[in-house]
Amino acid sequence: MNDLTKFIKDELLCHGADLVGIGDLTELPPEVRHGLPVGICVAVKYPDEVIRGIAELPTLPYSEWYDRLNKKLDMLVTLGAEALRMFGYNAVAQTRAQVGSGDTGNNTVLPHKTVATRAGLGWIGKSALLVTRKYGSMIRISSILTDAPLKTAKPINKSKCGDCMICTDACPGGAVSGKIWNVGMYRDEFFDADKCRDTARQRAKKGAGIDYPICGKCIEVCPYTRQAWKTNQ
Repeated sequence: MNDLTKFIKDELLCHGADLVGIGDLTELPPEVRHGLPVGICVAVKYPDEVIRGIAELPTLPYSEWYDRLNKKLDMLVTLGAEALRMFGYNAVAQTRAQVGSGDTGNNTVLPHKTVATRAGLGWIGKSALLVTRKYGSMIRISSILTDAPLKTAKPINKSKCGDCMICTDACPGGAVSGKIWNVGMYRDEFFDADKCRDTARQRAKKGAGIDYPICGKCIEVCPYTRQAWKTNQ
């Protein structure tokens, strides 16, 4: 690991990131990555008890943490991009102001999840969420694009969900088809974002009294999430 790579990772981790991965993006069209060849994915995790608490319906603490983690990610990627620019490199922080919230059901030009798989942090689960070995899917993610000469990880191109159908069977809106993701596959081929958003909004109103599309059932039931709970005990 070169000194700059170590510095950037350490800087993000010491300011509150739980996972940091760096990936080569040159296989992607230049126009979706601002012409920059490297992506840094930053992940922050929910507290275990918050995700345990949404077994029946979304809760107000879950909604509050959802917002808190999004704000934290905006801070982290802004900090990381500023540090890289200080060293003389180009860097774009993919904050919500830059790319949108991702909560409308529409695809973004370069999803954070794509950067995450290129950075070797995890794979896309049947629920269309990033799944990591360390924390399952109980994370929020953001990303930075840069031309800094950072050491990149081996990308993950295939799902590790296998025959598991737990999130498929548990999805209240029937949004999860059960098809397995692989690199280059469009989200709409295996996941119905409209069904997810509509059902999530209904469940959030019922469980937390808010008019916002958050659900989290697929996070709570994921075996990798539940394994993380055991590891964290």
